[in-house]
Amino acid sequence: MSGVARRTVVAAAGSAGLAAALAACGGGADDKGTASEGAAPKGAALAKTGDIPVGGGKILADKGLVITQPKAGEFKAFSSKCTHQGCAVSSVKDGVIVCPCHQSHFDISDGSVKAGPAPSPLPPEPIQVVGEEISPG
Repeated sequence: MSGVARRTVVAAAGSAGLAAALAACGGGADDKGTASEGAAPKGAALAKTGDIPVGGGKILADKGLVITQPKAGEFKAFSSKCTHQGCAVSSVKDGVIVCPCHQSHFDISDGSVKAGPAPSPLPPEPIQVVGEEISPG
């Protein structure tokens, strides 16, 4: 075998072994085919509906989420990371989610920017409400 051919064979064999090892050790997928590693379990409640005030919300800093209740019985969730410079939002009041770094304000009903300098809305996050529990969607 020439030097180039031998390197090609060794590299291909190494790549195949690496792919097999990663497949065996990689994060799983749930029965819907979505990645499950790092995500909260489907059954784990994030909050109780009674914890989220109507017209306001609650920041779950450890989950990187803010859950709001724009109207009675309507719950929304968004990333708690401001789209301006990545600061964590700090409060929910008067129908807006507020970032303390540069005072960007986001609408609690759709995450849209109400006051800048944030360039884009807070990304929505999927949740599900079953009874009095709000869980990851």
